[in-house]
Amino acid sequence: MNFVEDIKWRGILHDMMPGTEEQLEKEMTSAYIGFDPTADSLHVGSFSQIMLLKRFQLAGHKPIALVGGATGMIGDPSGRSAERNLLDEEALQKNLDGIKRQLSKFLDFDSGAENAAEMVNNYDWMKGFSFLEFIRDVGKHITVNYMMAKDSVKKRLSGESKVGMSFTEFTYQLVQGYDFLWLYDNKNCKLQMGGSDQWGNITTGTELIRRKSGGEAYALTIPLITKADGGKFGKTESGNVWLDPERTSPYKFYQFWLNTSDEDAEKYIKVFTLLGKEEIEGLVAQHKEAPHVRVLQKRLAEELTTMVHSKEDYEMALEASQILFGKGTADSLKNLDEKTFLSVFEGVPQFTVSHADIMNGVDIYDLLTEKTAIFPSKGELRRTMAGNGLSINKEKNNDQEAVINKSFLIGGKYILVQKGKKNYSLIIAQ
Repeated sequence: MNFVEDIKWRGILHDMMPGTEEQLEKEMTSAYIGFDPTADSLHVGSFSQIMLLKRFQLAGHKPIALVGGATGMIGDPSGRSAERNLLDEEALQKNLDGIKRQLSKFLDFDSGAENAAEMVNNYDWMKGFSFLEFIRDVGKHITVNYMMAKDSVKKRLSGESKVGMSFTEFTYQLVQGYDFLWLYDNKNCKLQMGGSDQWGNITTGTELIRRKSGGEAYALTIPLITKADGGKFGKTESGNVWLDPERTSPYKFYQFWLNTSDEDAEKYIKVFTLLGKEEIEGLVAQHKEAPHVRVLQKRLAEELTTMVHSKEDYEMALEASQILFGKGTADSLKNLDEKTFLSVFEGVPQFTVSHADIMNGVDIYDLLTEKTAIFPSKGELRRTMAGNGLSINKEKNNDQEAVINKSFLIGGKYILVQKGKKNYSLIIAQ
């Protein structure tokens, strides 16, 4: 399959200008996607576009990742009901550096191949462009009528929006259109790709290239990723699912994909992985035969955690999941790094005790009833232990005379207490 056939099969071709597929078949073509630098990390909402560039490169074409250092100072109105806060140069630079590091994990920038990826920042060519020069050299080529006809503009100027649209946001499509023109003239870039909400901005660029340079350029968009239940993709109770492990731990990242619905897993494994058609169809067939085994979700979580983080992070997340759901051991608990450990047990009741007390040794009854109140009474603790229902650090403990000391500390700081199968508490010695 060629690039277009592949993304059609994966269900991620939304719209495409006539002649695009023919251009890609004719020669190696450069294409760009713009990334919004509103944070120092991309999140899974951007991952479909990262993978689109990766597929494009694997098909023999040249990807260009544009980070919007200039456009990030304006704010794209597409799909928005209100104008967003603007970023200063210092915040933008921090965000750009973070995004560059992330994209380098997925695209080949350094091999020296003819289709090696490039990264550009539109601030580099916009920073010296005066307002008068811009309206003279760019603005005169696109009519107000053309700009007003765009959906993103019409929605904000209609009765649907009470806030209207600033001149700054109104001109955004011209600025993005100029990016395409600059890349066309300076990088021989003939295609812009993006999410379906970008169609209006992208076609403004193709029109500007036609009118100003007399050239022919193309547009291709993919659908915005959604969840089957109507919820917003890439969001959890704690917010965005980020690609940066400091913002979203590999364990939480793994859990996000593992917990997708059957319908979503079948869609996402096509969109977000590099697995081929035959293998994916085999996984789908296996899943339909035994949905309870969750073959699709497990493979999806494995592929993406390994790709975005590492094989070691995937294995750590897998081990952590087994611990939480009762299959882990004391040794596997101790093998977790502190960040993963805290991610697994985030939200469980926490109790702080004196580190010196633990080092000296504390009677189990005193620790679990008086110093922490994990058990409301010694009687309940006694009954739980007699029924073999108490575990400390994933090991059963029914020793009525146990003394909890430094040998129980995980990482020199934590003790995990478990009542029954799923009732956890975390003691922190400090």
